[in-house]
Amino acid sequence: MKNLERRKRVMQRSIRLGHCICDPKQPCPCDLLKEKDICTCAGERLEAPTGPVRLTRLVEKAGCASKIDQAFLKQVLKDLPAVDDPRVLLGVPAGDDAGIYDMGNGKALVQTVDVFTPSVDDPYTFGQVAAANSVSDIYAMGGTPMTAVSVLGFPVRKVPDKVMNEILSGGIDKMNEAGTAIIGGHSINDSEIKAGFAVTGTIEKDKIVTNAGARQGDVLVLTKPLGTGIVAFAAQIDRADKESTEASTRSMISLNKKASELMVKFKAHACTDVTGFSLCGHLTEMALQSGVDAEIIWDDIPLFPGVLQYAADGILPGAVERNKESCGERVIAADSLQQEMVDICYDAQTSGGLLVAIAENDANAFLKALHSEGVLEATVIGRVLGEGSGLVHIKTDGSRKIPSPKPGKPAVEPAPAEPQLEQPSSVGPKAEEVPCCADAVTSTGQKISKDSDIAQIKARFMDFLGSVNSPHGLDAYTKQAMAIALSVAMRCGPCLKMHLKKAKEKGFTQDEIDEAAWMGISFGGSPTMVFYEQLKNA
Repeated sequence: MKNLERRKRVMQRSIRLGHCICDPKQPCPCDLLKEKDICTCAGERLEAPTGPVRLTRLVEKAGCASKIDQAFLKQVLKDLPAVDDPRVLLGVPAGDDAGIYDMGNGKALVQTVDVFTPSVDDPYTFGQVAAANSVSDIYAMGGTPMTAVSVLGFPVRKVPDKVMNEILSGGIDKMNEAGTAIIGGHSINDSEIKAGFAVTGTIEKDKIVTNAGARQGDVLVLTKPLGTGIVAFAAQIDRADKESTEASTRSMISLNKKASELMVKFKAHACTDVTGFSLCGHLTEMALQSGVDAEIIWDDIPLFPGVLQYAADGILPGAVERNKESCGERVIAADSLQQEMVDICYDAQTSGGLLVAIAENDANAFLKALHSEGVLEATVIGRVLGEGSGLVHIKTDGSRKIPSPKPGKPAVEPAPAEPQLEQPSSVGPKAEEVPCCADAVTSTGQKISKDSDIAQIKARFMDFLGSVNSPHGLDAYTKQAMAIALSVAMRCGPCLKMHLKKAKEKGFTQDEIDEAAWMGISFGGSPTMVFYEQLKNA
């Protein structure tokens, strides 16, 4: 409901200040007022969009890949003043999964907070994942989660209101499964969806399991497969198949409750949950805090279906490189390991499994108990070598290989049209660039007369070209090579000049460019060879 008197009063303040009072980066009147006659500063609200939503399309980095990297955190936190309180049994300097506070009488509080962006498309499922991930830090210490408060960032009126309700519903149901009462929460209007929980648990002081107790000869047990970050990224770009997304989702919504209880029962020496810092990041930290070195056998690490093929196809999210930068100097990989094998060990996990260091004599009984309680993927992946400086060796017995790359085909049909976060308007080609006849150009922002059939036809054709040239079943690299071949075959000078430039920007070698061009020449004959030779260095 518009209150024009209130709008006038609010706008007068903004105009006098020279800044919108809701967003100082905006002038007044703002673009929203000009385009939609809505002044949010005056309490007016946009109509919420409706329809299906794919959450991972609304964020830049999915799941725990959105977290700040380990190296940066350590650099920032190192000069913070220490907390001088004898009741703090485990605090920031420990770099562990949660903090522990002594309550006396042999009892202690365990506290943690975890917030991240969606790793799955369904809002209810995302709420479940957020809850399972948040309580996992309590389980990693051997504690019992008791209460939680929700933390939510939500782009109000940019996605349907019901999405927020469904996220919270999923979180509540999963917390109920964990026996954890949600007693409050906090929400902010944010440009990206984020959700998580601050969780408080209890623990007996003599049963605390930290990441600093690994001992020589201990066996390393991982309770869930790796690859959630890779699968989430593949899903973001429509390259994930149904089997891998379903397996990853089942794992992410599974609580680490049983694994934690059994870890305490079998007196594990050390534990951490494998999340955003990756297997390598969390294991190197465990080894460093314990004063030991460790080794893992690549071939024994459980992986989700499809992860090997995604890695072979180069579907590796940016968090892999950030984690590698953070802890890579303490990881020693065997020369026989392919780079893709090592990269999987740096994949940021969302709601990952527990990594447990346990005495070798107890390992078989521990695994048997895990399997009988439904933790079926739990397996031994390595061992603690002995005293050291926190190094992790990755070895292989050669039993598992990376497959050959192949063009990806999305197994899941693209979702129907969905509301998107507002993006900057599209910018057309630079003045000095001549658009290619088959280049992806959208009609966004073009002023097309409603009375002009030709203009509408042209706009639709340009939209069609944009869709055809976008990566779907074929990746962008393959389509760029095809564009060169077709430009040569059709003898389109502007096309070839533009696509040669784009190929070089994508990192094509001259041999790859020539090979693509000769595909076009093979169809077009001698005239196309002369044409290409004349333009290839233009």
